[in-house]
Amino acid sequence: MKLKGDQQTARAINRRLILNLLRRQGAISRAEIASVTGLSPAAVTFVVSELLEENILVEGEASLGAPGRRPIPININYAGRLVAGLKLKVGGIDCVLTDLATTPLVTKQVVVPDLSPQSTVEACASAVEELVSDRRAPTGAQLSGIGIAVPGVIDNGVCRLSHRFNWADVPIAAMLAERVRVPVWADDDTNAFALAQQLFGLGRHHRTVGALAIGAGISCAVVIDGSVHHGANGAAGKMGHSTYDPNGPPCECGRRGCLQTFFSEPALVRRWKEARRLAGEVTRHDMLNAAKTGDRAAIDLLQEAGEGIGRYLGGFCNIIDPEVIVGGGEAVTFGDYLFGPMRDALKRYAMWNPPPITPDWADDSWARGAAALATQRLFDFESSPGEIAGTGLQRSMVK
Repeated sequence: MKLKGDQQTARAINRRLILNLLRRQGAISRAEIASVTGLSPAAVTFVVSELLEENILVEGEASLGAPGRRPIPININYAGRLVAGLKLKVGGIDCVLTDLATTPLVTKQVVVPDLSPQSTVEACASAVEELVSDRRAPTGAQLSGIGIAVPGVIDNGVCRLSHRFNWADVPIAAMLAERVRVPVWADDDTNAFALAQQLFGLGRHHRTVGALAIGAGISCAVVIDGSVHHGANGAAGKMGHSTYDPNGPPCECGRRGCLQTFFSEPALVRRWKEARRLAGEVTRHDMLNAAKTGDRAAIDLLQEAGEGIGRYLGGFCNIIDPEVIVGGGEAVTFGDYLFGPMRDALKRYAMWNPPPITPDWADDSWARGAAALATQRLFDFESSPGEIAGTGLQRSMVK
């Protein structure tokens, strides 16, 4: 006799199979779902009916074909539910409200007065209410979940360590969930970026992906067999804390000469500003414009950064052997001034044929990655379907 738990597990697995098939292939009929997944027609009918009732799937128009009953295509109702993505950074939060495909519907930036967990949670809660009540948000649509992207070591929704925020063992996901009464998930910001790429971006058709992010820090998250690899302590992918020069500048982690102290986006801009002896505020756009006009200091620094990061990527590829590396983070702005030397270095240091390095970045990519943390639970069902399908904030409910 099968136990109830076995039935629930089988149900969750079947839902996952069908939803991920539709995510990858788009609208197909029930018969095609059964053929591709190997599930019985009865099992497909049961799961599809359940998901239609929950408004997660939607039926399309019957397609033209042979005489007789025409197959009705089934697809994910991406617009049927909403998720919020919150990217935490020093001094503020990048916020986005998206559909289930992480397509941005409403974006905003919020200032946080201090770095305390309490202030951060209050700012997040207020931001979520503003996102859902925004006139651009679909009226009556349910907020199914919230994702928080935090630079640091995250384990099961707990920020075990964030040097940037000076946090240790902060249950950030639970704190916000208690405040807003909506399921909340948290992860490292680069892991969130990698997840978004695996679900809906350049990594969706690959099993092994590297997600390189060069922003305030440097990380390279790893997707293995379709899942983000976190490591034993949630600290996988912290490439920026590999030692580049033991006698180099102090790092936020307490050591010296980490890779990101030389080649993160702020470090590159600072080094260029010092080399050119510039006064006032200087941005990466200033540095890029200088490189375009032939400024040797800017060009040489970006060349050095590309070669340095590319060397570490070579070691990464020798261990992980990814099919593709997706480039993200604010330093993507530098384009081939940075990625050209990086690709050349990767060719020299990778033992096997190096994977392509393909930048894919927009201003809202961090926050969309955070939203993917909530969207993933729809496709993976690591938490119970009842939790995902349960009561959430609606625009009409927010005052």
